[in-house]
Amino acid sequence: MARTRNSKSSSFISLNPSFFIHLFSLPPFNSLHNYSPRKNSRITQTSPFLSFCFISLLITLTFFAILLITFTTFFQNPLSCTGASSSSSPLFLASVFAAASSRSGSVQDEQITLSTGAMVPLPAHGMVGNFSEEEEEFWKQPDNQGYMPCLDFSLKYRKASAKISKEKRKFLVVVASGGLNQQRNQIVDAVVIARILEATLVVPVLQVNHIWGDDSEFSDIFDVEHFKKTLIADVRIVASLPSTHFVSKQTINRDLPFHVSPLWLRARFLKQLNQEGLLILKGLDSKLSKNLPPDLQKLKCKVAFHALRFATPIRELGYQIARRMWIEGPYVAIHLRLEKDVWIRTGCLTGLGRQYDSIISRERDSHPEYLTGKLNMTHAQRRLAGMCPLNASEMARFLKGLGAPISARIYVAGGEPFGGTQAKQPLKDEFPNLLTKHTLARNGELTPYLKKSSTLAAIDYIVSLSSDVFINSHGGNMGRALEGHRAYVGHRKYIKPNKRMMLPFFEDSSVSEQEFKRIMKKLHRKSQGQPESRAKKIDRDVIAYPVPECMCKQ
Repeated sequence: MARTRNSKSSSFISLNPSFFIHLFSLPPFNSLHNYSPRKNSRITQTSPFLSFCFISLLITLTFFAILLITFTTFFQNPLSCTGASSSSSPLFLASVFAAASSRSGSVQDEQITLSTGAMVPLPAHGMVGNFSEEEEEFWKQPDNQGYMPCLDFSLKYRKASAKISKEKRKFLVVVASGGLNQQRNQIVDAVVIARILEATLVVPVLQVNHIWGDDSEFSDIFDVEHFKKTLIADVRIVASLPSTHFVSKQTINRDLPFHVSPLWLRARFLKQLNQEGLLILKGLDSKLSKNLPPDLQKLKCKVAFHALRFATPIRELGYQIARRMWIEGPYVAIHLRLEKDVWIRTGCLTGLGRQYDSIISRERDSHPEYLTGKLNMTHAQRRLAGMCPLNASEMARFLKGLGAPISARIYVAGGEPFGGTQAKQPLKDEFPNLLTKHTLARNGELTPYLKKSSTLAAIDYIVSLSSDVFINSHGGNMGRALEGHRAYVGHRKYIKPNKRMMLPFFEDSSVSEQEFKRIMKKLHRKSQGQPESRAKKIDRDVIAYPVPECMCKQ
């Protein structure tokens, strides 16, 4: 594709001046410069009249052409909510072609817009075929109530952007730690903090993950150029720190309190930034306040759902695997949290027997700092309080209670479960069509990434985003990220198990299967991905609940 020199000019038509010179050299327009009183009287009488007619016609056609161009440009560049319905919105149309566009390679040469830049799923399946009433209820998508992405920044924000996006004296360096989705959260916050402090953001540094042994850099996982171009009007982003700002010893700020506000950040760091020109932050996870001004909430959505697009090789492979699930019809994606570190941190029993539980207990005793939550609770109390992930047996019964057909194709996201295939066997016994990225990959597609946990997690994210139904077994960063992302692209069905309310019925043998199904459906009727306002509860993250700051009704 030919590279355009100025993407902003794509909405206008430019004509070479020689076109008009040539036009006026042709009859009858040449009478304008050939006319003279000395010429033949017949020509003198008719030529001006003919010329006047053609000039009038030309002016009329030009007027209509300008109107056509103006209206075309307006509708190609909407200002706020895009589209009147989900079936015709740019996000929906983009989802149809998401897989095809991912094969095209790097960022296209045209200007990045919010509708073309979003990372979108494959389209949800319609109810075509022989489905029972219960199956139709299970696969049915929630009512999105007309909510669409709507990132209309205020005039004050846009005016400030002219200066902030050109900042060249102050630089912010952020070190992001943890797994993929934990790092994503910190990158989102890094952009917002750079905006608050009016600093240039250096592409975030990803700390080597010692738990999974992943040394991936930002450019290995995310599309750097797309990241920079999408945020070009919000924050200046550079690939590396300029040599003028290198110092022999620089303080790394790693002890930020929780829920810091923009006011706190400016009071704490602005003076240092102005004097030294450099600020290094580490350990940002959950430190930035969830209750930010509307423009900063919109910026968080813009980073999470538009700017943080996975690198081309990951996108291509992720959509290939997603298509292999999608082509066979609707499917469920579940995030089973059965990894060894999850059992250690939650203080729960694995459900695999005494031998496996004793291994977890010994490691937990040797690293008591890993245990999260209340320490004075028994294993049973933790489970009934909803603090434990659903194991494979519990997930199988939960799916049956919701009315999932036995033939349902289920994609299992997550790392290698503690206990191997034995850990997932109870689920496979009830739902034979159990698949993972490893079973769907072909010809060694995953071989280059077997030691890259972040890449494997990114593939899980893409396949889960495209699923018709997503179920999360136990909170976590991926679950929250997908909850918001699925809402943002049309409120795709997302079921969050109400463990505290439902687990007592798992223990009650007097409850029949029909009654169990009725209870499970009733408990989760209002928690299937319907629009839910962030303001309903305090301290909700806009990334998980994009309504109302980032989505509006048409």
